[in-house]
Amino acid sequence: MSDPSSFVFPPEAEKILTDFTKLIVLRIIKPDKLVPAMVRYVINKLGEEFVTPPPFDLAAIYKDSSSITPLIFVLSPGSDPMKALDTFKDTKKRNLRSVSLGKGQGIKAENHIKESLKCGDWVVLQNCHLASAWLGTLEKICEDLRETGSDLTKCHRDFRLWLTSYPTDEFPVAVLQNGVKMTNEAPKGLKNNLMNSFSVSPISLPEFFNGNSSPVKFKKLIFGLLFFHAVIQERRLYGPLGWTNAYQFNEPDLRICPAAVHFHQHLPRQDSLRSHLVLHWRVQLWR
Repeated sequence: MSDPSSFVFPPEAEKILTDFTKLIVLRIIKPDKLVPAMVRYVINKLGEEFVTPPPFDLAAIYKDSSSITPLIFVLSPGSDPMKALDTFKDTKKRNLRSVSLGKGQGIKAENHIKESLKCGDWVVLQNCHLASAWLGTLEKICEDLRETGSDLTKCHRDFRLWLTSYPTDEFPVAVLQNGVKMTNEAPKGLKNNLMNSFSVSPISLPEFFNGNSSPVKFKKLIFGLLFFHAVIQERRLYGPLGWTNAYQFNEPDLRICPAAVHFHQHLPRQDSLRSHLVLHWRVQLWR
């Protein structure tokens, strides 16, 4: 049977088994099919909105923040909030100072925060999990923010501190408790992945999606690329099985690939063929 979770029980069993106890039976007989069956159970009992992740809305999250409240992106594989944050700061007309934390970057981060507190810029500290030795200093900075937040001469009302980090036990508990926490997980399922991919820049821009000189071919190529991306995202469930190299095809890759497709579609035929042969040879070398 291709889908044991949709198995029709005998009439005698239907009389004594509820939808929930059927899940228990499935858990005993076919545990690997339990998760899809649980999803269907939630949809039937509560509605599809309870299994569909809400759209990532930075504007709504920003309304809940203040100059003394850090905004914390809890990262997950396949997610990258930086493009969304970069677009959002343009809508708010703010200057964004970015520091990728690591060895020797703590002093640079502190200087950016001190300067931005005065002028109202935004500071984003990326990959806090890689700077465990500096997280104590970050906790002290956030404590000082809460103490001086009411003094506009020391803390500009437009200042915002954004943090990105993978889950780690070394992240300061006080910062987590007092910050606005958010996560942007990669969608689950081919359909949700495809729908989300069409909303990613530059694919979502009408001038990009409809502005190619060969619109029919271009849109077919884009759909094939997005479908490939969705399959790759779903294959993460299987770990390294079937791969020669471990690599996460995540959102930054998804953004750059349509731009490459758009570029090659605009090339003259001879140049496009030559570029294709060079690219194909490089792919073979990488494999």
